[in-house]
Amino acid sequence: MTDVIVLGLGGMGSAAAAHLARRGARVVGVEQFTPAHDRGSSHGDSRVIRQAYFEDPSYVPLLLHAYDLWADLDASDPGLLTLTGGLMLGRPDSDTVAGSLASARQHGLAHETLDAADIRRRFPMFAPDDDEVAVYESASGFVRPERTVREHVRRAAAAGADLRFEERATGWEADDRGVRVTTTRGTIEAERLVVCPGAWAPSVLADLGVPLRVTRQVVFWFAPSGDPAAYAVGRQPIFIWQREDAQPYGFPCIGDPDDGVKVALFRGGRETDPDDLDRVVTDAEVGEVVDVLRPLLPTMPGRFLRAVVCLYTTTPDQHFVISAHPGHDNVMVAAGFSGHGFKFVPVVGEILADLALDGSTRHPIGLFDPARFR
Repeated sequence: MTDVIVLGLGGMGSAAAAHLARRGARVVGVEQFTPAHDRGSSHGDSRVIRQAYFEDPSYVPLLLHAYDLWADLDASDPGLLTLTGGLMLGRPDSDTVAGSLASARQHGLAHETLDAADIRRRFPMFAPDDDEVAVYESASGFVRPERTVREHVRRAAAAGADLRFEERATGWEADDRGVRVTTTRGTIEAERLVVCPGAWAPSVLADLGVPLRVTRQVVFWFAPSGDPAAYAVGRQPIFIWQREDAQPYGFPCIGDPDDGVKVALFRGGRETDPDDLDRVVTDAEVGEVVDVLRPLLPTMPGRFLRAVVCLYTTTPDQHFVISAHPGHDNVMVAAGFSGHGFKFVPVVGEILADLALDGSTRHPIGLFDPARFR
């Protein structure tokens, strides 16, 4: 009999399948799309990774372990992880700045505080207001989401996992005898189930008791109007900038200068059905991100190159859900990553394997208990 079914093989699910299979579990993974697809939340070429976590200092121990796991992935696929340094900008009392500083100090993370003049001198592409500051962290950078999923899929398959792509789950059930997943090709039975449904969580985990909101997000690539070399890896850090009305973020140019610079606005976005996602990016959406970014980066954005849409699945408090299902102790759930979860992918996979095989984990996940919404 199969030990564990993993439902969903995006970022979190592929990592869970890899960790489970490498521990000797008999794993069946089910994914409705192809490997490393662009239908959900684990695509877009790059994801920010950072340690001075303004969302909550309790994430930092997970991040420190995640960095070790990212280094292991990068050893198999060099360039999957790139450290560029990172600027968290805003007014001193903004959540982005104050929260980053609090996490860095609480956990003894290497960091610098820069005033506006410091920022302009060290990173001349940025033009902060005189009353804005930044926390600079050299350990920040980016990871490659599609390559991450493919590497975890490779590891899972190499360890014997049966990974079934283009097979959609139509339902699941669990009782004391085990779990059953019904798909478009039949029924799979196992002792335990790991559910990583991404934007399909509101329907797949409808009985979880967590109010989840799925929103359409857009990321953009622009060719800088200034010297492209100024935006290259090694010169431009990743950045997150908090203003009263928006929170833009961006990356250096990855690869050829013609590939442009990726930027986006964090959160916002309209609520959507993941099966009916509008993938057309309008001129108005391009204009909005240009208007927000130009005061900070006067020479970028320049010429618009392209844009893609993805999905956020957000909890009311914007913290994750990682737990055994409150109604089924043989079902593990990972959902609601609220637009900031990908940097945790390898450690979430390890946690899910712990919960499925051992019934507990050494990692601190109390913040992610779905019971907080009752």
